[in-house]
Amino acid sequence: MLRTLTAGESHGSALTAIVEGIPAGVTLDRAFIDRELERRQGGYGRGKRQKLETDRIFIDSGTFKGVSTGAPITLRLINNDAKLERLSEPAAPRGGHVDLAGSISYQTGIRQVLERASARETAVRVAAGALARLVLREVGITVFGYVAELGGIAAPPLSRDVAVRDASPVYTLNPEADAAIVAAIDAAREAGDTLGGVVETIVTGCPIGLGSHVQPDRRLDARLACAVMGVQAIKGVEIGLGFEAARRPGSKVMDPIRYEPEHDADDRRYGFRRPSNNAGGIEGGTSNGEPIVVRAAKKPISTLASRGPSINMATKAESPATYERSDVCAVPAASVIVENVVGFEIAAALLERFDGSSLDSLRATMAAVHALNREKLDHWAERP
Repeated sequence: MLRTLTAGESHGSALTAIVEGIPAGVTLDRAFIDRELERRQGGYGRGKRQKLETDRIFIDSGTFKGVSTGAPITLRLINNDAKLERLSEPAAPRGGHVDLAGSISYQTGIRQVLERASARETAVRVAAGALARLVLREVGITVFGYVAELGGIAAPPLSRDVAVRDASPVYTLNPEADAAIVAAIDAAREAGDTLGGVVETIVTGCPIGLGSHVQPDRRLDARLACAVMGVQAIKGVEIGLGFEAARRPGSKVMDPIRYEPEHDADDRRYGFRRPSNNAGGIEGGTSNGEPIVVRAAKKPISTLASRGPSINMATKAESPATYERSDVCAVPAASVIVENVVGFEIAAALLERFDGSSLDSLRATMAAVHALNREKLDHWAERP
């Protein structure tokens, strides 16, 4: 079982994750993990905090000479802006945050709640996801995320070129839309406002059979939705067509199945092909071999420079909400976060489906299952 727990506060000394279940034998590519952390800090519209932090991963356990041992791996990120106990207690909770509900629920001050709830925590989740993606990379599974819409401006992809995304100030695959998006972020900053958007992640190379139809909590789409909804400020998740499927007749939603013998030899889809992918690569909670498509809606950040109306907790009088240093737009960062939490969940499903004690056993089990499936398909008429 691949699983992780994170710990730490936004302005605490460090953020930590313990990742259990990474197979033995995986070379830990720190440069890849650090690159994902750097991408999370980037994107037009980010605030001053990102200039204070230089996120680089420290790996404290579970490795030997740069290779995973199968033991739990400890990931640690140092907070340069560590000042938790010097910060004051906010006088008025911010609408759209957990400030009020969390402080009442835990019977603490607002500060203790918002420091843990902060999206700064996603930095170490990105590190955990990037670590899990090293396993996926070893077996030919790729995960690719980008911004599809920002501030109401659509940016439909014009390619799937990682260089195009990485050259974009807002991580789109549509250079034609970038200038308008940047202008919208500038306008929001001038108005003391914030912007949200839509991010998309595509997973390719998944074998048929990840997830399961037999229990709701084993369904791959349910697991992905849960993982993505766990990211701060994500308010909606779609798989494939998502909500658009509800607006179409069944004939325009169902993906036909074709068989193309020329692709049958060593193909992970055994020659089965779909002319469309409205299901987003998942049917009945199980991967069907097509690309897995996950889309997430990120709300605008609720911390406004213009400050919204609130209540002073001591006097109960009307008061502007407390302002905490924040971003104007973190949608590009969200695309990186969602990409990596999706990668983590795909890796977890892969290691549940196949033996994941070591990288060699994972490869061997995948090959054996593939061979068995091939044999069963060749003798389909003789099945019990």
